[in-house]
Amino acid sequence: MTQPLPEARLSSAENELDIRGLFRALWSGKHWIIGLAVLFAAVVLIYTFFARQEWSSTAITDRPTVNMLGGYYSQQQFLRNLDVKVNPTTTTPPSVMDEVYKEFVMQLASWDTRRDFWSQTDYYKQRMVGNSRADAALLDELINDIQFLPGDAQKNVSDSVKLNAETAPDANNLLRQYVAFASERAAGHLNDELKGAWAARTIQVKAQVKRQEEVAQAIFNRRLHSIEAALKIAQQNNITRSVTDVPAEELPDSELSLLGRPMLQARLENLQAVGPAFDLEYDQARAMLTTLNVGPTLAKSFQAYRYLRTPEEPVKRSSPRRVFLMVMWGIVGGLIGAGVALARRRTQ
Repeated sequence: MTQPLPEARLSSAENELDIRGLFRALWSGKHWIIGLAVLFAAVVLIYTFFARQEWSSTAITDRPTVNMLGGYYSQQQFLRNLDVKVNPTTTTPPSVMDEVYKEFVMQLASWDTRRDFWSQTDYYKQRMVGNSRADAALLDELINDIQFLPGDAQKNVSDSVKLNAETAPDANNLLRQYVAFASERAAGHLNDELKGAWAARTIQVKAQVKRQEEVAQAIFNRRLHSIEAALKIAQQNNITRSVTDVPAEELPDSELSLLGRPMLQARLENLQAVGPAFDLEYDQARAMLTTLNVGPTLAKSFQAYRYLRTPEEPVKRSSPRRVFLMVMWGIVGGLIGAGVALARRRTQ
C-alpha cells in the first residue's frame, strides 16, 4: 500500500473548512455581529426621519367622450365634413376624440408643460431659496417627479401619470392640478388649430365663390355680346320677324340675327334683367361661406380626457421605505460584524 507523505496530509488539513470552528468564532463574536447590525439599523432609522419624504399619487386616463368636448366637437366635425365634400378620400380619418386625446397626451408628457406647471405652483415658490442655480436644480428635480407612462393597446394597458410630493395631500392635489393644466393647455392648442383651419376654409370657399362668379359673368358677357351683335345685324338688314324654322336654342351665335329684331330685343332685355346664371353648387358655396363668415365659437377650455383612475391620497409612503432599509442595512451590519469577529479570532 502507498502511504501519503506527511507534508501532503498537512496541506490537505489546511485546505479543509472547519465548520465547527467557524461557528465557534462567529458565536464568540456575536456581540460584534448583533451590535453592528443594530447600529446600522439605528443609523438608517434616524436617516429616514430626516430624509426627503416622497408620496406618490397615480392617475389613469383615457380619451374623452363627445359630451366632454362641448362645442369643439360639432365645429371640428363641421370642418371635417366640409373637407370630405371638397376632397373625398377612401381612408377614414381618426375620430375627433382620438385627435383631442392625442394632443392631451402630448401635453401630459411634455417637458415644457411640466416646467410651466411647477413654475406657477405655490409648492415650488415656497421652496425657492433665491439662488438661481439652486432654484433651477430644484425645478429640474420637481420636473422629474412627474412621470408619464404610455399605455399599450395590445396589453390593454392605459396611459398613466404619477407624481411624487413630500406629503400625501400634496401628491393628490398637485396631480389633479397637473392633469387639469395639461388638459387646458391641450384645449388652447386645439382651439388655435381650429381657428386656423376655419380661416383657411373660409379663404378657400371665398376663392371658390369668386371663381364661380367670374365664370358666370364671363358666360353672361359673351351671351350678351352675341345677342347685341345679332340685334345690330337684324336692324341693319331690317329683319322684323323670324325668318328661320330652326328653334332658337339650336341656332349658332352667328345666325341669331335670323330670329328678327323684336325677338332679339326681348331676349336682350330679359338677359339684362336676369343677369348671370349660377348653378346649385354656387348657391351651396354661398350658404357655406355665410356660415364660415360667422366664425367659430370657441370654448376657453374643455376636458380633453376622462379618468379611469382618479387621483387619491396615497396611504403608503413610496420613499424612504423605512422597514426595508432597516432590514437591508441591518444585514449589511451583521455581515460586517461577522467579518470583524473572524478577523479578531484569527489574530488571537
